[in-house]
Formats: sequence, C-alpha cells, structure tokens
Amino acid sequence: MPDHAREDAETPATGARPVTGKISVLIADDHPVVRQGLRAFLELQPDIAVVGEAADGEQAALLAARLGPDVVLLDLVMPGTDGVAALELMAEAGTTSKVLVVTSFGETRTVVRAIRAGARGYVSKEVEPSALAAAIRAVAAGHVLLGPEIAAELLRPGPADAAGSAIQPQLTAREREVLELIARGLSNREIARALTLSEKTVKTHVSNVLMKLGVSDRTQAALWAVRNG
Repeated sequence: MPDHAREDAETPATGARPVTGKISVLIADDHPVVRQGLRAFLELQPDIAVVGEAADGEQAALLAARLGPDVVLLDLVMPGTDGVAALELMAEAGTTSKVLVVTSFGETRTVVRAIRAGARGYVSKEVEPSALAAAIRAVAAGHVLLGPEIAAELLRPGPADAAGSAIQPQLTAREREVLELIARGLSNREIARALTLSEKTVKTHVSNVLMKLGVSDRTQAALWAVRNG
C-alpha cells in the first residue's frame, strides 16, 4: 500500500475515540474527497461522530478492530483489499461494528456478496445526505437495509437450498414471533417492546433462533424467514 494512502487512512483516526451518546462512524473509501465530504456532512449531525477514516479495506478492518465504531461506512471498490475482503477480515477478527455498504450503480452482484459476508445494508453513492444519515441510524439500531433487487437476488434458491428445503428447524412459538420481527427489521429493543419482554430475554431468543436456523447473523435469519414464509 502506498505510504501516502496509509498516512491518509491512519492520521484522522489517531487518538480518536467514540463520543459518548453518539453513533460512532468509521469512513472507508479510497477517494480523499469522498471521505472529506462524508465527514463534513456527518459532523453536522448532532447524534453522529466520525472517529476515523480508511483508504482501503485492510485499513478499514484494522481501524474497525482498534476503534470499535458503531457503524462502518464501507466502499466496495477499493485498491488492494476491497470491501468484501474487508468484511471477511472483520469477521475473522470478531469485529462487532455494523457495516453499511456504500455502492455505485451496477454493483448489485458485489453488494450481494457483501451482504452474505456480513454487511447490514447498503446505500447508493447518489443517496441524499439526509437519507444516508437515516440509514446510519437505522443500521446502528439493528435494522437491516435491503433494496428489492438485492433481496430478490439473495432469495434466489440455489442447489443447497433446494436439497435442504424439506428440513425445518423446530422453533418454539415465541422464537417464531421473534424471527418474524427480525424479518421486519426490528432491533432487540423494539422486539422487547413489541412482545413485552426484557431485552435480555429477547437476546436469548435471538441466539436460539440463529443456532436452530444454522445462520450466523440477523440478516441471514431474516432472509431465511422470507424464503420460508
């Protein structure tokens, strides 16, 4: 990685720490002008704080692990380590940050790969600034943001799906309620409120649902629920 890119990625993050009470955001994009524009806009939001910038996927993964931001804004097309590879590195490191992919027109297939690698949603680079801020808040709250074309591609059955379609996990009535609300994009707190449960109890139900479905995250659970009615 060129020295100037490494400096550009690391310098803004040095000493940065999440601001209490705000949604902490890491921006990962290989274009300095894009990062600067995003930072300038997001820093105007009273509930969002930019805690770092990265110029490629490798730096994004390293800074996500070091800073632990609530949300990573991740470009998919970057030199060296791209966005999908960055997601894989974050998963290997056990990073808990929620990733919101920022895409250009025509990247549908790559977006699908990113969602399958753990991204919680995506927005277009042409999105209105206010909509971007809303998307960051939604992802930070635990929602999954999928457009119809991406959802359709993710729900397209493959050979493994057809072979295993007859196998249905044994969910309790409460777990089915929780799964339905996950599929609607509700966070644990919202599910707790809807079902009159404690958030701790909801977390237990969610963990059981993921285990029984054999999936690793809420996005995959929501897709399973939609695919299986």
